Amino acid sequence: MAKPDPPKSALSEPHTWLERHGDALYRYAFFRLRDMDMAEDLVQETLLAAFQARADFAGRSAERTWLIGILKNKLVDTLRKHAREVSVDALADGPDAIDALFNDDRGQHWRTPPAAWENPNAALEQKQFWAVFRDCIETLPPRQARAFVLCEIDGLDGKEACKVLDVEPSNVWVMLHRARLRLRQCLEKHWFGGARGK
Repeated sequence: MAKPDPPKSALSEPHTWLERHGDALYRYAFFRLRDMDMAEDLVQETLLAAFQARADFAGRSAERTWLIGILKNKLVDTLRKHAREVSVDALADGPDAIDALFNDDRGQHWRTPPAAWENPNAALEQKQFWAVFRDCIETLPPRQARAFVLCEIDGLDGKEACKVLDVEPSNVWVMLHRARLRLRQCLEKHWFGGARGK
């Protein structure tokens, strides 16, 4: 006997969307853009696009999931549009900042080897860890942060990230490598190296 289709979810009244989902949408956008005004604008654009497309809502996902899907598309468009802008942070992030972590020119020998992280899986279950992680991402130069979030959090593959960031594949891998090094250093300092990480 065939299983019945799961019930389709219905949309709430559009005038309630901002109250019900605005904070989640804003956090999602701000985490990826690190710009309050742009995040607010994207939330407004998302809600407007959702209002215009509400008749197309098929009910196969939750309302918030549907809205975040629309927001993701708006984010990709925004990142593509701003990809060619070179920030001061991107220019200031020369090789010296990363090279200082190593003893040799080829980056093969750490000055101070990374510490072993005790029980990293337990950290993933703690809200405080995610607050520190978010703070660490905010210390990255904007293009590195965007590359890291697109690839490691949003799950875009290298080709998609290249299109969004408008860079060559080798540049994405360099940005990701630098972002990972900086994040590891930040997390060791602010989480795993302290009492909270133990």
